[in-house]
Amino acid sequence: MPPRSRRVLHHPSDPPSRTKECPSMDDLSRLAELHGIATAYRPAADVTATVPPATVAAVLGLLGVATDGPGDVRARLAAAEAEAVARPLPPVLVGWAGEPPPVALAALPPGTRVRLDPEEAEGAEGAGAAAADGAAAAVEWEPGPAGALPEGLPLGVHRITATLPDGRTAAATLILAPDRAPAAPARTHGLLVQLYSLLSERSWGMGDLGDLAALARWAAETHGAGFVQVNPLHAAVPGTPTDPSPYRPSSRRFPDPVHLRVEDVPEFADCADPRARAELADLADRGAQLRRSVLEKGALIDRDAVWALKRRALELLYAVPRTPERAAAYRRFRAEQGPALDTHAAWCASAAGEEPRERGDFHRWLLWLTDTQLAAAQRAARDAGMSVGIVHDLAVGVHPDGSDALTGPFHARHVSVGAPPDAFNARGQDWGLPPWRPDRLAAAGYAPLRRLLRGVFRYAGALRIDHVMGLFRLWWIPEGMPPADGAYVGYDGEAMLAVLVLEAHRAGALVIGEDLGTVEPGVRQALSRRGVLGTSVLWFERDWAGGGAPLPPEAWRSDCLATATTHDLPPSAAKLAGAHVELRDRLGLLTRPAELERAEDAADTAEWLELLDGLGLETKDEEAAVQALYAFLLRTPARMVGVWLPDAVGDRRPQNLPGTWDQYPNWRLPLADASGRPLTLEELTASPRANALLSAVREGAGPRTAPPGARAV
Repeated sequence: MPPRSRRVLHHPSDPPSRTKECPSMDDLSRLAELHGIATAYRPAADVTATVPPATVAAVLGLLGVATDGPGDVRARLAAAEAEAVARPLPPVLVGWAGEPPPVALAALPPGTRVRLDPEEAEGAEGAGAAAADGAAAAVEWEPGPAGALPEGLPLGVHRITATLPDGRTAAATLILAPDRAPAAPARTHGLLVQLYSLLSERSWGMGDLGDLAALARWAAETHGAGFVQVNPLHAAVPGTPTDPSPYRPSSRRFPDPVHLRVEDVPEFADCADPRARAELADLADRGAQLRRSVLEKGALIDRDAVWALKRRALELLYAVPRTPERAAAYRRFRAEQGPALDTHAAWCASAAGEEPRERGDFHRWLLWLTDTQLAAAQRAARDAGMSVGIVHDLAVGVHPDGSDALTGPFHARHVSVGAPPDAFNARGQDWGLPPWRPDRLAAAGYAPLRRLLRGVFRYAGALRIDHVMGLFRLWWIPEGMPPADGAYVGYDGEAMLAVLVLEAHRAGALVIGEDLGTVEPGVRQALSRRGVLGTSVLWFERDWAGGGAPLPPEAWRSDCLATATTHDLPPSAAKLAGAHVELRDRLGLLTRPAELERAEDAADTAEWLELLDGLGLETKDEEAAVQALYAFLLRTPARMVGVWLPDAVGDRRPQNLPGTWDQYPNWRLPLADASGRPLTLEELTASPRANALLSAVREGAGPRTAPPGARAV
């Protein structure tokens, strides 16, 4: 789920003007509808809420549609309606393999000629690549009344130009995608972990990509796991302190080099300078001190301190001459990533107070190193026998002061996304994340989304899409307004879904959508139709239409990743003991009397335990009850079952406590046992409790296609 943190917005341009005179709501609603802005929404099945006119006008202004008075609204409305009628084609058309062509082609006048120029067509090996010779690859045809596409048109993104009989022309982007994203080869189970929290005896104060590879090997070879899901590893916004939330990144396209294992960089072994080697040894010792402070002294994970050490070490390694093979690989990476890499690297240098022209290459090199270690972790997972490998997490948005938001035209300014008021939060939520502008995405043929997904899919066996409903609509909150006064802004969900399915197909990767919370009608069906798995969390799976009883396992959906809990919820041991209620009470976060909260939570837990007992699942003590929860998940038809790693060792502390900022150490806690003692990766792999749970999960999940070999880290 997106972060629940305070909102911080700093933008160089002036905020949009506020309306001076309230226009006719009918005209304003029609104008809003033409720009994808909803003037009403349904927070519950039997409730309709109206968006304040001031909000509607403000959101229109954020989309470049000034509404300073009734006359202005009417003029804008007339112009928008005239443009909609006059435009022969929408900016983007979507075609699905094996399905009827886009209806807009059939609506073209008879005699219209259409020219198609492949922009990114499916190559011989299934990779997305620009056509080598656009002119030679061009195709011309008449769609006719059925709007037919040429036979044999390859999957990919194409530019089409229609010439109407009256001489007018219209251009559009055609996204031709497979009908479904890749499917899991068979039912599988795996681990869910926040990587920073998993320290090994080689870590420099926080978990790294070497630890991720080691965890994947152990989970696959010892417990038959098919995947490891991690938190977003996107680039963070530099600062002191750095925002620790992985869900408010500087860039979603590029990863953060703080996750590097320095000793695994080949230049580390190649460094021959005695002074540099001595300093590297000293830096490694200081990294070990950070690790011991966390594991032995109870210190929090200090991302800034870790990065200060790693950055200095990497600066030393940057000076080491590269082998010809390494130099060639780096050149290929730069060519593949194109100008976006240069832009982000220059931003990183500027954010660090450096001259971009002098230091940009250092930051490009860091991104290359991180990309190679991410790819190595995925190879390690697959080589160990995982059917999926590493499941990466795509945050719903970016920090307003980060690289993505400030170096391109695609994010709206002076607005944040969040959630409207609901039964769990009467004030609504403001996540402090600027949204993409749907109009500019469409005008660009969704190229920013295509590049983003392609970058993350480079090293992913699957991709989890945080708040996947954001492909269809987002709750926009204009600057200066409370979250409750926001409005839903719609996106071309079919186009965004087509891009997602196309890029997943090219990568051969699964897609998992986090579809918890309020979901617009039809969205889950659209995602399921295209092969995007949902997310089902045990405590939320109740028969809400039939009285609210816990949903029995056979009633669960199959196209999902089923889990007992998430990073935003209490670990299972805490939920079973009611410890999360006590934590929120101590921090003053309860909005109702503590006795009432305890009673309702205990009743909720008791209903689930009663269901488990009725199924013959043992719940005599905490450890047995946790095992029973996962045994229950394995009785559902869910295609993927994920074990929250803290559940394996009895950790009771949530990694993120929604509604807190500095009251709780969100995103800074190491993995710990039931007593709160931090554990290393090596201790995890030797833990009787962890091995008992994962062995039971493996047994309940069924045999693997190949027998595993026992392995310790």
